[in-house]
Amino acid sequence: MSVPVYPMTRATGCPFDPPPQLRDLQGEAPLVKVRVFDRTAWMVTRYADQRKLLADRRLSSDVGKPGYPNSVARPVQSDEDTGIGFILMDDPEHSRLRRMVTAPFMIKRVEAMRPQVQEIVDNLIDDMLAGPKPVDLVTAFALPVPSLVICRLLGVPYEDHDFFQQNSKTLIRTSASIEERTEARNNIGRYLNELMGAKLANPEDDLLSGLAERVKAGELTRRDAAGIGVLLLIAGHETTANMIALGTLALLEHPDQLAVLRESEDPKLVAGAVEELLRYLNITHNGRRRAVLEDIEFAGEVLKAGDGVIFPNDLGNRDADAFPDPDRLDVSRDARHHIAFGFGVHQCLGQPLARMELQVVYGTLYRRIPALRRAVGLDEIPFKHDGAVYGVYSLPVTW
Repeated sequence: MSVPVYPMTRATGCPFDPPPQLRDLQGEAPLVKVRVFDRTAWMVTRYADQRKLLADRRLSSDVGKPGYPNSVARPVQSDEDTGIGFILMDDPEHSRLRRMVTAPFMIKRVEAMRPQVQEIVDNLIDDMLAGPKPVDLVTAFALPVPSLVICRLLGVPYEDHDFFQQNSKTLIRTSASIEERTEARNNIGRYLNELMGAKLANPEDDLLSGLAERVKAGELTRRDAAGIGVLLLIAGHETTANMIALGTLALLEHPDQLAVLRESEDPKLVAGAVEELLRYLNITHNGRRRAVLEDIEFAGEVLKAGDGVIFPNDLGNRDADAFPDPDRLDVSRDARHHIAFGFGVHQCLGQPLARMELQVVYGTLYRRIPALRRAVGLDEIPFKHDGAVYGVYSLPVTW
């Protein structure tokens, strides 16, 4: 019996749904062997099993561990490569570094930023309304919103956005060559290292300056501080930008759900719609990856030390046992238990910020531009099938 290759291809005309082959495998068994890049790995197909194993400390997030199922060849390590922070580390080092940047992402601190985010969103919508039509929603709105927000939070000059957006796009594009991704990773690492040097010399009131103080105190190396900056800068704009654009497109394709959201002034409904769109769309669409550290008996199989494990959250979030009628977009659904942000100790640090930004966007854009619509056919929109983060490269809209 042949081993299927992961990730699979989405069905033509169904850009929001998991690949049909993936859904078939979910119906067959809770654990399935798949081939990824240069090895085979276990794929966990069901929601409850994904949550259970993602919380299991016998699985490692460290890409250096035997069996880790990389999706592409790793960029070549160089002196300029700072790495990408703590995301690919295990405890206790993962927790030690993560705790250093937890405070700015706590709910109360994030909520204090809501008026600033609202101002950013309103200003960008003003610019769109005053400009020519059609407009690419990605470049005019979806990318600038989270980029401006994360730049303010970190203390990164927004005028450098073209540089870091282009390099991060290359770094997460799975079709990019190893040389292209290595160069992009070095570019961003060098940039954050130089910026960390500036914060060490002249600290300001921002997150990177806070890390610089820890460097001065000997709690953190400058290289590790720059690596954390790389992680937060990339994750802080790429994921939310794609959710803004892809979420808007999904709502335009479901006008009944868009109408519910547009016509409601209930912040709880808007917040619920954000959770449902996160569940429904799953922009981190190539699965979370782990390496098995010691043998685990699970679902009638043995995950052996040195095996790789993949958790496709698009399957978990479309599991009928967890979400009745899972392929239906329903902004009134209680979807708060989705796993779009992962689960366990590596659950996304920035999820309060992402939620707040999306609430402001989804609660504002469609009310201010009620006639918003696609300016091209759905088949003309370029989807990011080749990205580690799913979305659209462009979204021409008009009104």
